[in-house]
Amino acid sequence: MKKLVIIPAYNEEKSILGVVRKLQQDAPDFDYIVINDCSRDNTEQVLDTNQINHVTLPVNLGIGGAVHTGYIYAMRKGYDCAVQIDGDGQHDTAYLQEMAAELEKTGADMVIGSRFITYEGFQTSFMRRVGKTYLSGLIRLVTGEKISDPTSGYRMVNRQGIRLFAGDYPRDYPEPESIVTLLRAGGKVKEYPVIMKKREEGVSSIGPWKAVYYMVKVTLAIIIEKMRPRTVRFEK
Repeated sequence: MKKLVIIPAYNEEKSILGVVRKLQQDAPDFDYIVINDCSRDNTEQVLDTNQINHVTLPVNLGIGGAVHTGYIYAMRKGYDCAVQIDGDGQHDTAYLQEMAAELEKTGADMVIGSRFITYEGFQTSFMRRVGKTYLSGLIRLVTGEKISDPTSGYRMVNRQGIRLFAGDYPRDYPEPESIVTLLRAGGKVKEYPVIMKKREEGVSSIGPWKAVYYMVKVTLAIIIEKMRPRTVRFEK
């Protein structure tokens, strides 16, 4: 398969070089593109100095807009699969080959790297795990599918998934909503056990008050997605 890694990055000057170098070491047969989401630090300088493949957005679009840009790139360049990883070093690229094999072997349209199958490695805070349980239940309610790690940003999709997400991708906190979108289009989702690490630098953009907004927004988005007429249906 022709495979692409999409790396959204916002103010990741201290970690992005290490992420790309480890990716090249672990998965040399994967291409990559860094989507620099109009960073305010020296991310752009690091990318240029080290000749890292990247697109720099003229305005900050947020995680959803950055990943959407990556999917548009993947579709236009004819990739067979695309995988999203964070630019902060949390996602271990040693699993890329295994996830690609799982995607091909199972015929899935999306493979999610899940922390909550073997419960090894970094497990996030208690409150985030409570939120994860709630979102898992909500997704099961509207789709009938059990997803153990609905907030994982470590996910790989096939050509049909690329086409779907290049057409439209949620803007704010897109992970749970995009899973529902793919399932409602007739897509098949599998999870694969991974071990994630603490972010190498910086802090999460989701503080206590944003977490409340996150849960309300994602809940409404999933309910609205459930009510929308299906415009895309995957081929079996």
